[in-house]
Amino acid sequence: MRRVWPIMPSASYPWKFAPLNRPFSPRPEVRKLEGIVFDMDGTLCEPQNYMFAEMRSALDISKATDILEHVYSLPTSEQQQHAMGLIRAIESRAMVSQVAQPGLVELMTYLDTRNIRKGICTRNFDAPVQNLLTKFLTGTTFGPIVTREFRPPKPDPAGILHIARSWGLVRKSTGEAGVPAYFVEGESEGKGGSQDVADEPGLQKTEVGEEVADAGGLIMVGDSIDDITAGRRAGARTVLLVNDVNRHLVTHENTDLVISRLDELIDILENGKL
Repeated sequence: MRRVWPIMPSASYPWKFAPLNRPFSPRPEVRKLEGIVFDMDGTLCEPQNYMFAEMRSALDISKATDILEHVYSLPTSEQQQHAMGLIRAIESRAMVSQVAQPGLVELMTYLDTRNIRKGICTRNFDAPVQNLLTKFLTGTTFGPIVTREFRPPKPDPAGILHIARSWGLVRKSTGEAGVPAYFVEGESEGKGGSQDVADEPGLQKTEVGEEVADAGGLIMVGDSIDDITAGRRAGARTVLLVNDVNRHLVTHENTDLVISRLDELIDILENGKL
């Protein structure tokens, strides 16, 4: 029997997304869904977690060390390029055996019928992403696709906010500390944010009234702590695709909703349950 996971209530969200089974009618307690951002490995395709052990072995680093942070910390560009090449080689071998997540095609078909925009924000490089789209999702469109070349990567919210801005989702900053008004997306060429850091890495204080990306109408779907943390920091709703490895994240404070199959989102979105 499949376990039904509860929606995790959050006091920071006094509203729900409007159900997609009827025309949107503005009300204080509902908000229009503007789009969904997906992680790739472990979300659109089944997890290939063995890659991470192979990467750490190739780089000679411990499990406690973030792989991308290690690569970017190397002192010369030649060393960084060599290390990145080792990682890409592992990903390229793994992408041949990609398996679509259960419910992938059904969910994407549904989102297309409802004209919901879809983006990807991943720490992978572009080849595995394109392989998955070509192999399983030739009839659907994602954009933007934010890959490893965009910096800073998740758990920084920059990639999600970049997607929000590219979709024209912006608002005027109110300048409060510790809210998404402080978050800035990376530049379009994938550079990091400015050096004026606020409370967390990758954040920048903005002037009151300044135009900033608004991810409040988005959902971030992923399977890792990086995914739900980036989504929460960006101001998006977060959905955890649970598996045997990430079950401890079910009750995490950054998790709004837990699903065990992608197509479980169809009923949730259709009837405004998030």
